[in-house]
Amino acid sequence: MSETPAPEGLEAQVIDVLKTCFDPEIPVDIYQLGMIYKITIENDDQVEIEMTLTSPACPAIGTLPGEVEDKVKTLDEVNQAKVNLVWDPPWNPDMMSEAAKLELGMM
Repeated sequence: MSETPAPEGLEAQVIDVLKTCFDPEIPVDIYQLGMIYKITIENDDQVEIEMTLTSPACPAIGTLPGEVEDKVKTLDEVNQAKVNLVWDPPWNPDMMSEAAKLELGMM
């Protein structure tokens, strides 16, 4: 089984920024929670992020996607950032990284 190489360049910077965004009810960042489904970079400066929340009733629905967009836009290399909120597939705890599960006492 081969390992996926670590992201480099702008994608790695975007991931670092995503690790500063937290669901207000869970003390783990949204990247480790598995709420980021896809990061697309076009024209070397336009970032599109497909993300979800723990549920459609999540209280952060009105703030977290905007926070993610705003933080990604702070990167010097980013000219445009857009977040698309999706619900398919629905988020579940199996999507969390092992580090997140350890942090939350789920392992």
